[in-house]
Amino acid sequence: MQESRLFKIMYYLLENGRATAPELAEKFEVSVRTIYRDIDALSSGGIPVYAAQGKGGGIFLLENFVLDKTVISKEEQQQIITALQNLSQVSGDTEGLLRKLSALFRQDNPDWIQVDFSRWGKTDTDQRKFQLVKTAILHKKLLEFQYFNSYGKSAYRIVKPGRLHYKSNAWYLQAYCTDKEDYRIFKINRIHNLKLSDQSFEDTLTLPPLEPQQPQAETAYPLIKLRFSQKTAYRVYDEFDPSEIQQTDSGDLTVSVHIPEDAWLYSFLLSFCGHVEVLEPEYIKNRFEQTIKNIYHHYVDSPEKNT
Repeated sequence: MQESRLFKIMYYLLENGRATAPELAEKFEVSVRTIYRDIDALSSGGIPVYAAQGKGGGIFLLENFVLDKTVISKEEQQQIITALQNLSQVSGDTEGLLRKLSALFRQDNPDWIQVDFSRWGKTDTDQRKFQLVKTAILHKKLLEFQYFNSYGKSAYRIVKPGRLHYKSNAWYLQAYCTDKEDYRIFKINRIHNLKLSDQSFEDTLTLPPLEPQQPQAETAYPLIKLRFSQKTAYRVYDEFDPSEIQQTDSGDLTVSVHIPEDAWLYSFLLSFCGHVEVLEPEYIKNRFEQTIKNIYHHYVDSPEKNT
């Protein structure tokens, strides 16, 4: 417990510059005497922490103090390096920092993980998007782009970007839309003609949760029951949580899941090429059947087919 508190005290001083003993005692819920013992322990451990009496005094770290590598364990050092390796795929500017940290930590860093979030053959395009979004978020710049939603409609959007999310095999931008005057979530792959505006924004964004809590999601989205051929098991386990999947005696898989009912749903079901059946609800089953019939008639009754 003491070791954890010492670490927190040091970071508090790094962030705030200085603090009084009563202030630290209140923050860490210990006595003032304990704080002074902690300061002595930090000083004995080689941390340049000092206490000064009188006006303008307090407890502070030596100016320009930089956290020593010995404070971070070998496991924590490796975690930092691994996190930077992952970040480099979307940031593109961490290679120099990785080299410096590896040398500082004296880590013979094994190249045991490679994370690449870009699409096949589109590394440059995707990295450019991430760089623009990152710049816009960090410097509070407006972003402009054309967006294609799941209903097949496109719209020109100007947004105040807040945060990038990676969820369910895809990247999303959470931002405040100036047109809708509300927060919206945009799938990165559906963003086109992305431009970084010269216009800045000053307000601090208070981003809502990426998705509602489970009870609300179940209320908002219908419960859909599907049966998949065992031939598509690899995709079923890619797309759905194991708790939503049950295997039948025949080897087929049934899935019960709360998901939005929109154009994306039907295109998703069609991507299984006849190896999926909608069991419930009946209205979604009927709409899926009608979608298949429309596709059939589009090709059978097309003028090119009859000539």
